[in-house]
Amino acid sequence: MKLYVGNMSFDSSETELRKAFEAFGAVDSVTIIMDRDTGRPKGFGFVEMSNDAEAKKAIEGLNGKDFMGRALNVNEARPRTDGPRRGGSGGPRRSF
Repeated sequence: MKLYVGNMSFDSSETELRKAFEAFGAVDSVTIIMDRDTGRPKGFGFVEMSNDAEAKKAIEGLNGKDFMGRALNVNEARPRTDGPRRGGSGGPRRSF
């Protein structure tokens, strides 16, 4: 089960996050989402646990709990929806 972990301290590391979740069971992967422009963490990430019962225990045990000075928001990750695309060329619009 893939878990969303939000409201994380910007000083959190994947190693520290893994340790917190391993208290509830085996962790397959940990990913902290980084800002591509600044290279700094965005304050959220994802943890994957293959055992659903252990993942649910991790949600119950860590959601709202203090982790590095912040109350974590932990729940089951929802699949991405295809919303409107953002971005574009980024350059000035020119008419000819």
